[in-house]
Amino acid sequence: MIDASGREAETPVCVSVREVALTDLAATARLAAIVARVLRKGDVIALAGPLGVGKTAFVRALIAALGGAEEVPSPTFTLVQVYDLPPAPVWHFDLYRLAKPADAYELGIEESFAEGISVIEWPEHLGALLPGNRLELALAFADASATHGRQARLVGHGGWAARLAELAM
Repeated sequence: MIDASGREAETPVCVSVREVALTDLAATARLAAIVARVLRKGDVIALAGPLGVGKTAFVRALIAALGGAEEVPSPTFTLVQVYDLPPAPVWHFDLYRLAKPADAYELGIEESFAEGISVIEWPEHLGALLPGNRLELALAFADASATHGRQARLVGHGGWAARLAELAM
């Protein structure tokens, strides 16, 4: 698109934000099921939050909601696990130990982005390789003394903005 001065205008950034209280593990599973219903090939979920907040628990619930019956271990040491599920293979990345963003190529990140659904723990380790069209899901402890309560902040970027706005939560 060309602006009034004759220069290429920047594409407007589409963003949608939702906040959800997660009172227990069942609430996390419900959120995962809601997100699972709208997933499609090429989707990226950037899953952020501190250690122990429930990122892997969210992924386990997401895999179960997509029909996965297998065990879903944390890929802390393998860095990636792949689950062959509809509507596309789910690639579960844990990039906590990634030395540099380019190392993600060795894990198959390009194939994941093109052919699968990518769920990425510690997405900040990807730097500029993180796609602009993504759902960011940041989990936080509800308060310092919380043993179960969590807060989820979902931010839809690009095409995810409209999809997130339409989700019934």
